[in-house]
Amino acid sequence: MTTPDGFGRGTGINGAPGGFSTATAPTATAPAAPPSNPLPEALAHAAGGPRYWLPTRADRSSPPTAPTTPTGGFDVEAVRRDFPQLHREVNGRPLVWLDNGATTLKPRQVVEAVGEHYATGTSNVHRGAHTLAKQATQIYEEGRAEAAKLLGTPDPDEIVFVRGTTEAVNLVAQTWGRANLGVGDEILVSAAEHHSNLVPWQLIAKERRARVVPIPLLPDGQLDQDAYRDLLGFRTKLVALTHASNVLGTVPPVAEMTALAHRYGAKVLVDGAQAVSHFPVDVTALDADFYTFSGHKVFAPTGIGALYGKRELLETMPPWQGGGNMIDSVSFTETTYAPVPHRLEAGTGHIGGVAGLRAALRYLSGLDRQAATAHEEQLTAYATAALATVPGLRLIGSAPGKIGVLTFLLAGTDPIALAGALDQQGIAIRAGHHCAQPALAAYGLQSAARASLALYNTVQDVDALVTALQGIQAEAAAS
Repeated sequence: MTTPDGFGRGTGINGAPGGFSTATAPTATAPAAPPSNPLPEALAHAAGGPRYWLPTRADRSSPPTAPTTPTGGFDVEAVRRDFPQLHREVNGRPLVWLDNGATTLKPRQVVEAVGEHYATGTSNVHRGAHTLAKQATQIYEEGRAEAAKLLGTPDPDEIVFVRGTTEAVNLVAQTWGRANLGVGDEILVSAAEHHSNLVPWQLIAKERRARVVPIPLLPDGQLDQDAYRDLLGFRTKLVALTHASNVLGTVPPVAEMTALAHRYGAKVLVDGAQAVSHFPVDVTALDADFYTFSGHKVFAPTGIGALYGKRELLETMPPWQGGGNMIDSVSFTETTYAPVPHRLEAGTGHIGGVAGLRAALRYLSGLDRQAATAHEEQLTAYATAALATVPGLRLIGSAPGKIGVLTFLLAGTDPIALAGALDQQGIAIRAGHHCAQPALAAYGLQSAARASLALYNTVQDVDALVTALQGIQAEAAAS
């Protein structure tokens, strides 16, 4: 069954096949003990051998310890004052926003920037001779420079504005992919990907008679690096990787995987939608060929995002769409195109969205990113331990170094019904397949609940979630 928002309903933990062993992890020199419950078929490749073992289960007998203030300090309460939506009520309760993986809230600086654009600064950009056009163009191009700064490229012209990650991946697939993929070529796509970094490759692969090949997962949610090395070959043309999984929280070793792909002449596209708000990114250090993010997941408005591409690649890519802004000259006999990035930005862009993106990225760069990341890491560890105290709760994904994405099942409850019950207490989480059905399928699941953290979340938010889950679980057990 599918809900109105497109999420599939699963049966929850009682109806989910498979499951991981809860045995203590063996030492590196000992072979892995067979799991007490069989692994789902999709993870059978990781069942045995000294390279694979299951993570040690959290000690549920020890109460979690609240994180301390990170070195350098991070004033989360000061940050929270900048986000108006955190101070409203839902169903008579203070809002606890734990749906950051779907979208982040917006600071007042972003709200004001968008409002100012539409209230006093409305104009189209580029080519205008009047004052408002020049002012709007300046803000627009400053937004491009802020995106370049966020991603660590010194060249703002390597930034193409798009509606978001979905459009960015489709753009690369339909331009670079159509020009470079042929019969029998292979596109390696990790099994942890959001559908946005999978379906576009399936579409172009079908058109070009290429193949999409999955990079499998290990039981803890890491990408299987041994399988990845085995899959790479002379037919590999592109590797599509998430920089942080929206359902498992996994942060793959992107730089190392990119270097391996380049040894075979393959290009690498990295989906950074879940990464850029959680930790600093440097595309130069990663050596990524393409990198993309969505503004609404990094405190900016919806409908705006950015695609980074190495200049030498962008300059070889034909236009995806034709129209205004992307041309140099037009006649019925010949049309020539503008240089990058404008060649790939047909039509009027989301100017108000760029004004908001500029404000969001300036707000983020004004924070101590190291301290903010440390705050999130400590809060994630606290939340992981706290959730482990809830009877019948099963966390999905325990890869080392994961971001604050906590996907789980609660015995005796349906994930979507669970999210509805939490909403009645003012707690917003996500439930469904999270647009990552292959990742859940690897665990034998169709649906799960997900709480996802951001830098403005607190220990009190986590405690509210845990207390509510304990109450819901007790009611479910009683009934």
